[in-house]
Order: sequence, then C-alpha cells, then structure tokens
Amino acid sequence: MLDVFYGRARSLSKFKVLELVARVPYQAWEQTAYVAITHVHERGNFSRRIYERVLQSRAQQDNEQWHLLIINEQIVNQGQDESRFMFYWLPQLIAFVFYQFSWLLFVLRPQASYRLNADFEDHAEHEYMTMVGEHPEWDTTPFSSQFTADYGEYVSFADVLRQIGHDERVHKLASETLIASARFA
Repeated sequence: MLDVFYGRARSLSKFKVLELVARVPYQAWEQTAYVAITHVHERGNFSRRIYERVLQSRAQQDNEQWHLLIINEQIVNQGQDESRFMFYWLPQLIAFVFYQFSWLLFVLRPQASYRLNADFEDHAEHEYMTMVGEHPEWDTTPFSSQFTADYGEYVSFADVLRQIGHDERVHKLASETLIASARFA
C-alpha cells in the first residue's frame, strides 16, 4: 500500500512512514488486552497471561518507536525536505485506518491479526536489507544519534539499518509464535 502513495523506490522518508504504521498493531493489541483484563481480572492466571502479552506488545511497539525516531533524526540531519501532507497528515490517516482495522481483526480473529503483522514485519525486514544493499556508501557513513543510549551504538548507518531489519525479523517471529499459541488458547 505504501508503494501506491510513495512510489516503489526506497527512501528514508518512506521508511519513516512504514515505522509509524508498524507500531499500530501493537497499540491495538495492547488496548484490546487492557479491556480484556478489565473483564477477566478475577481469573488470575488468565489475566496474567494477557498482561504478559501486553508487555510483549509494548516492548515491540517501543522498539518500532526507536526505529521511527532514528530514521526521522537522520532525515532531519540530512536536510531532506518533506511534504507535510505526504509525510505527516497522510501517514496519520493511514495509521488511524490501520489501527481500526487491526483492532477489529484482532477482536474477531487474533490469529489473522498476528499473521498480517508477521507478513508486514517480513516485508519490512526484506525492504531494509534491500535498501542497505542499494546504498553501499552507508557502510562508511558513521552513525551518530541522540538515541544511542536507548537503542545502541553502531559504527555505520548501514549497521543500524541492518539492526532495524533484524528487529523486524524478531517481531515477525514473535507474531508467528502468537499465531501458534492462539490456536491453542
């Protein structure tokens, strides 16, 4: 869908939008889980399992947030000019619609919501790795960020993007684990 609005070419600005949207399923799962806990709080073990999923979703959501902040910081540092409509308002609209869809899908069929997220994360992982391959100069571009204390220190910009791609794989695998566990819940 992002290709429809932002073209097929890979750019940091397009990846910023991807990261803004990538947080949405985790936010929907977290909110749904809090409502569920409200209704089943007296069932201790079940409530505990729901809360553990909240913590996992929150950690993944926060990880996606670091990706967004790091990519946005690089865009600003490079002085890239972005259309406010295309890179602020449209992403907010996409995220809003995707949140509603993610929430509804999760309520109706959690496995399908996890599968959609696993596919999204798989696509993101491959896109990151492809973009790094398209920019060999990033292997010699030093990485400096105000977020290194939170996300980690990396020698090059390519290294941090590879780590982000790896994070996407971890998120995909976590979603696939949830698919399997949802079958037996």
